Amino acid sequence: MPSTDTGAEHGNALPILNEIRHALARLLESGETSVIDLGALPMGPQDEAELLAALGEGEVEATIHAGGPSNVRETAFHGVWLLTHRNEAGETLARFIEIAFVPELLMSQAEDVADSAAELAKKLSEAQNR
Repeated sequence: MPSTDTGAEHGNALPILNEIRHALARLLESGETSVIDLGALPMGPQDEAELLAALGEGEVEATIHAGGPSNVRETAFHGVWLLTHRNEAGETLARFIEIAFVPELLMSQAEDVADSAAELAKKLSEAQNR
């Protein structure tokens, strides 16, 4: 993540954790998802380290390879996901916290599912006609 930070701390870890707590409540009450753009916040290295330590690591991790790797990692709190987008050189371009049952990045798009259904039907038809 490009940064002009000089190492000064901003004390944002606790307010972000509080925002996550409220976002989890909204997710449970209404299904509303939330995204926090960590790059848009004035965070020093200590803030980020404290936030990531507080969130911990969960059981699920996935990497998507499209225009550079994107990593989706569940935190120790179910429904709280850390998403990191990198370029081909491995430099971090963006980092988000998504509060959702399943991160949007991992959800199949309807058009892709329709294409897959058609392709599977074609393969089955070809196999049955052999």
